[in-house]
Amino acid sequence: MIYEVKNDLETEALGRRLAAYFDGRGISSAFIAMRGEMGVGKTVFTRGFASHFGIKGVKSPTYTVVNEYRGRVKIYHFDLYRIGDADDLVSVGYDDYVADEAFCICEWSERIPEEIPEDAVFVSIRRVEGDDGAKIIEINGAFDEDTCI
Repeated sequence: MIYEVKNDLETEALGRRLAAYFDGRGISSAFIAMRGEMGVGKTVFTRGFASHFGIKGVKSPTYTVVNEYRGRVKIYHFDLYRIGDADDLVSVGYDDYVADEAFCICEWSERIPEEIPEDAVFVSIRRVEGDDGAKIIEINGAFDEDTCI
């Protein structure tokens, strides 16, 4: 599924739509592998996702590696920009977080390809050249062929 958004408000709205898709199907856990360059809107998308479940105050976990949020569901928000390799994940309890009944949203997931679950949902965000603020957001994963969020 490919979407073009014009600004951060639309990026947040798309995050809410993905959360609503899961919520509407009674899904309370998934691994969401986020990809995109620095400052492209990964945390903005996550903020929208979390807001669907009544969670506010979502911030980038760049310096903490993981932020935990609780609302109607649990969300573990990772930023792996500073992670050197999969061994570094042990110190933050990565395996325990991923095994929990929660949504794990992982920014910079491309740094740990071997640690991404097979059934992960991938969200890739890139800027549209020449259109300040516009982005292309591609969402791929274990969806039905006719799924549209």
